Parts: sequence; C-alpha cells; structure tokens
Amino acid sequence: MNSSVVDKIGSSFNNYDAQVQALNIGRFKDPFSFLGVHKLNNLNIELRLYLPTALNVTVDSLGKKIKAQRYKQSDLFIAKLNDLPTAPYKCEAEYENAVITYYDEYSFKSELDAQAMYLFNEGSLEHAYSHFGAHFCTQQNIEGVCFCVWAPNAASVSIIGEFNFWQANRHFMRFHPASGVWELFIPGLEADMCYKFAITTQSGDVLEKADPFAFKMQQAPGTASVLQYKPDPITLDEQAINNRQKRNHIDAPISIYEVHLGSWQRGDNNRYLSYAELADTLVNYALEMNFTHLQLMPISEYPFDGSWGYQPVGLFAPTSRFGDYNSFKYFVEQCHKANLGILIDWVPGHFPSDPHGLHQFDGTHLYEHADMRQGFHPDWNTYIYNYDRPEVKSFLISNAMYWLHQFGLDGLRVDAVASMLYLDYSRKEGEWIPNCFGGRENLGAIECLKQVNLRSYKNNSGIMMVAEESTAWPGVTQDVQHNGLGFGYKWNMGWMNDSLQYMQRDPLYKQHHHHEMTFSMVYAFSENFILPLSHDEVVHGKGSLIEKMPGDDWQKFANLRAYYAFMWAHPGKKLLFMGCEIAQRSEWGHDHSIDWHLLEHQSHMGIKQTIKTLNYIYKNQPALYELDTSATGFTWIDNNNNEQSILSFVRYAKRARDFVVVIANFTPMSYQHYDIGVPCKGYYQVILNTDETQFFGSGIEVTQNDGQLIKASAVASHGFEQSISIAIGGLTTIYLQKVDDE
Repeated sequence: MNSSVVDKIGSSFNNYDAQVQALNIGRFKDPFSFLGVHKLNNLNIELRLYLPTALNVTVDSLGKKIKAQRYKQSDLFIAKLNDLPTAPYKCEAEYENAVITYYDEYSFKSELDAQAMYLFNEGSLEHAYSHFGAHFCTQQNIEGVCFCVWAPNAASVSIIGEFNFWQANRHFMRFHPASGVWELFIPGLEADMCYKFAITTQSGDVLEKADPFAFKMQQAPGTASVLQYKPDPITLDEQAINNRQKRNHIDAPISIYEVHLGSWQRGDNNRYLSYAELADTLVNYALEMNFTHLQLMPISEYPFDGSWGYQPVGLFAPTSRFGDYNSFKYFVEQCHKANLGILIDWVPGHFPSDPHGLHQFDGTHLYEHADMRQGFHPDWNTYIYNYDRPEVKSFLISNAMYWLHQFGLDGLRVDAVASMLYLDYSRKEGEWIPNCFGGRENLGAIECLKQVNLRSYKNNSGIMMVAEESTAWPGVTQDVQHNGLGFGYKWNMGWMNDSLQYMQRDPLYKQHHHHEMTFSMVYAFSENFILPLSHDEVVHGKGSLIEKMPGDDWQKFANLRAYYAFMWAHPGKKLLFMGCEIAQRSEWGHDHSIDWHLLEHQSHMGIKQTIKTLNYIYKNQPALYELDTSATGFTWIDNNNNEQSILSFVRYAKRARDFVVVIANFTPMSYQHYDIGVPCKGYYQVILNTDETQFFGSGIEVTQNDGQLIKASAVASHGFEQSISIAIGGLTTIYLQKVDDE
C-alpha cells in the first residue's frame, strides 16, 4: 500500500502514536482499553489489532469481511465496523510466508474467579493451580488456553511462545489491580506448545519467566513451560484410602526406601529409566526387599542435575527426565496396586536463582524477602520465600495440595525445616533480623508450615507429613491446636549423628562413648520419630556407610549388619537410602547407577539379605513397631555394659506378652556364655542372628540346643526374676522371641 494512502486513512483515526509506541516496546498495562472493538461514538465502531510483521489483515464480523487498514507505518491495524460483534470474531493475518486465521484475543471477556483471587490474596487458596498458570478451557464456545500469572509490580506482562514467534509485544495480558493478577485467553492453542511470560519491569527491563504453575516444563537446558491439559487426578477408592491409613498409622511398621530416580538404576548407554520402567523394576525391588514405602528425592522440575532436585523451578511439574505427567501417574498407580506407600521430598524452604525462575519475578522481590538477611540462603546460594506474604503462602499451600490430591500420595517429606524455622539459621551475629518480638523464630514460616499440615491432613485422609528437622524445636509432631507444627513424623537426626559417630570408632574406644548409643532413649518418645540413614550421610566427602565402619573388611560388614539390626529394633520408623542395602563402597553419585555388580560378592549379598530379613521380621513382629511412640514399648535390660560394649533391651507390643529381646555386641569379642535377664520364664527362640553364614557372618550359634530354643532359668539378673545364657559372636545383634507355652 502506498504511503500517501496510509497517511490519508490514518488521518481519519484518532492520534494513537503514544499507544503504538507503548505496544512497540512491549509496555502496555491495559490492552483491552485500546485493542479489540471500541465504540467511539454513536456512529463509529473501531476494531484495533496489533500484529507485528503482518502484511495485511482482514476481519470477519457478522459474516462480512472487512479489510483493516495499517495505522501509519506501524503494526497497528484498524477496521471500521458498522455494528458491534455479538460473538468473538475471526481475523485473517497475512504474513510473508503464511496466512493465519485466528479469533481476536481481545474479543473475550474476563472469566477470572474473583472469590479465588480473594482467597489467594488472603493466603488461603488451596487449589491455586486450578486458577493460575495455563489451562485449556472453552470461553464463549471457543476453545483455547486461559493464562493467569501473579505479577503485581510489573509495568506490563505478555505471553510469548512458539505460537507467536516469541514476540513480547503480541499477546499483552489484562491486569487486575485489586489482586495483582494478569490474565488472557488465547484461542486455538495446542498441547505441548512452549511458552513463557514476558514481564516488563517498572525500569523497562523485560524478564522472560517460566510459569510458576506450569504442569510441564522443558528438560534442561530448555527453560520454557509447556502447555498441557490439566491432568486428571488419581481417584482413590475406599479400599485404597483404607490401605493408606493403615500403612501410615503411628502403630504401623514403616520401613522407607529413599530413592534418587536418576541414579537408582540406569539403562543402556547410561540413560535414565522412564517412570514406566521404574514402575516395574523399582516397585518390584522394593517389594522383594520387604520395604513398606518408597520416598523419592524431589521430582519437581529442576534445571541442574547436581542439585538432585533440591533447587526446583517447576514446583507443579513432575520432571520430564523420566517421562510426562501421565507416566508419573502410572508409576504412582503401580505403587498403589502393590500397597507400597509413596512419599516425595517437598522443598518449600528455598528456590534457585535461575533467571527464568521466581527470583525477582516481576522485577521486585516478589516471592523472596528483599533484605538479604531474610531472603538469601548463604549455604546454598538460593533465595528464601517470603512466608509473611499471603500470596506466597497460597502458592506453597496449593503446591502441597497439588501433589497430595493429584497423585494420591502417602505424604510429603518436607526438606530443611530447620532452615525455615530460624531467622538466624546458618547466620552470624548481625546477619539476621529478629522477629517483631525480638526472637529468632520465623513466625511467617511457622504459620505457613502449620497451615500446610492442617490442610494436608484435613483434605487427604491417612497421609503422613514428615519433617526433616535437625534441632530440638519442641512439638514438631504435636497438633497445631496444641501449639505444635502439625507434622506426623520427624526425622531423628540426633540418633543418626550419635549412632554413626559411635559406629565409626575403634572398638577399643567404644567403651568410653557408650552414651552415644543410649542417649537417644532419653528423648525417644518426645516426638513421632523416623530413624534416617539418608542420602545426606553418603555424600560430600562423608563416604559410604560400609567405609565408615572400622576394622578389616570382614569386621566392616559385621559392624554394618549389627548396626542395621540395632536400628531396626530401636524405637522409631526406618529410612534407608538406596545403595546402603548392598553396602555400596563408594560415595553416592547422582550421574550413574548404584554399583549393582557388587552383589557378585557374598559380603555384599549378605548385607542385602540382612536388610530383606530385617524388613520381614520388622513387619511381622508388632513389638518392633506398635509402641514406637510410647515408653511402655521399651525397657532396657542392660544399658551400662560399656566395658564389653554390649547393649540389651526389650521391645513390647500392645499385647505385653508379645515382646522381642535384643542383644547387640559392638566389639569383635565373642562370648560363649553371656547371661542376661529376661521378662518371664519359658523358652526363647532366635529369630535373628546377624552372625549367621547366610549374612556372611562367622556362624556362631546362639545356642547348641535343637531348634535354637533357649530355656530361661529362675536366676535373677538385670532386675528380672528370670535369665538366660547365650553365645554371641563379635559385632553381632541378636533378636529373641518368647515361644508361647504349650
């Protein structure tokens, strides 16, 4: 079109130079006030379209095709209409190499849920993921995607993606000042298209941000979000819910196998196994080993493999390393079918600084505190959520609800709770800001955790919420109504540190540190504890568990077997990191498989058989789990024998006559006649001896009697009226069970 004609046409319109300039630079806060159909007066109706690089544009309004005219030399096209359209209208845009027909985005009304936005701003929106992000839907009988993002301080927000050639000045979003939310409906989009939000800050910078609520994201090095239909949740029937309630209950046997999906096992050429493959191999392996639960290290999408998932960017997206949403859903369903509990690590304590992530999301410190003394984590070079901001609380609450509701999980293990609770966590004097009462408690984080736990338990019957909390914070597993944090379980980090320290000592010196194995009983019933030997104990130069053990190779394995058996008998649920059940010698590495080839050796196979046997006994002996949180379930026989470094105790079930006697010898010295008191007369049977040859032990028999029965004698010992005499090998743990009287 010749320029004189353009100028003549343009002169009949208002002066839109300022608007065109704002559109050009991608800084337009209220696109619906200018783009789309506008009635200028009783006679004139204008349709304004902004289409960068378009050559010609035609509008189909009420069955009549009208050619839009270019405004001056800009990408603004204007069509004169005779009547107001009664429905969304189609436009045909001609480009150099294509002609695209589409419905005008600015002909659709806003369908933002005002009540949901109120709850979001209040900090109580449990299902924010149903409103924010990108959702396929139908508006005014037209199919498309509704985008919604919280960015209250942005000058302008637009949607960029492969559907608009990543142009930041094409799909400007509508701003809702009351909620700080931007939204736009774009018709005609398809699943698996990539997109981001282009956010123009008040200073004029343009930030390309991934969708915080995306259900799918590109795998690194890609950083875009991916359109996906809102997935259907896993629906649990009554039987599945009952199973979940039983396996997670405080009086249930809980033995958790902690897994990093990327390195449990690899395929050909060191490739990742898919969720579908893991649904077969991993689930079956956990069942073979008699574990009751799987716990997955974080699977929310994360950019850097070396973070192991603990620096996530896509909190609502199962990582695409192993497949899509439906593949992960299948994995969970297979766990359910096998009655195998499944937990995932959840990371609400911090987020990374990746430019496409949450940091300075709208050009301001939106999700994190602005003050580095509150908003930056010095240990991990990450950013700390501003838990005092209601919208951040809604974001985190809804993320917890998403994983529990959509997948029917058994629960969440909340990472690094201590770092959330304390304002001075890992900070020196002057590097932190006290709360409003002058204390070091992070009141916003405390309230956030309480709300997450309250709502999680209320909405998901039979789950377990687990805290990795490494301090003596009181009431972690107490009800919120009783001033607790509301978790179901807490990792017993004190037991882990003390016992591992003890086990690493030379047997000659263990007698001087006997308390390291007994002190845990002082506080064993103050919380609902899980005893963890997690990934944290086999990384960062700490070495593997087997290499922590002192002595020669035989002694290392004997030590580890005795330690595991002591752990399985100690009050508290159990957690073991993958590879520890085969005594992997090298430190865990995230970029390769567990060293499964070690099972060619009897010593390593013996450790595997030990764990398998321990889990079996544990699940079938109520005395080892029913009263984990009650002092009535535990009695010392002898906790003072530091000279021989032998510990003995009794574990009781709810039915007091069901009990297990435990004797653990932590030096290489063997004894042919070791006398201990027992609760009652009768016969006792050996149900575990870690020195058996099947475990790669020396084979010292506890008793020479047939059937391994030991008769109690009416000789008082250790405060009991009856006692027994047994043989016990060096570095050995023994379980004895009372045989019912005939």
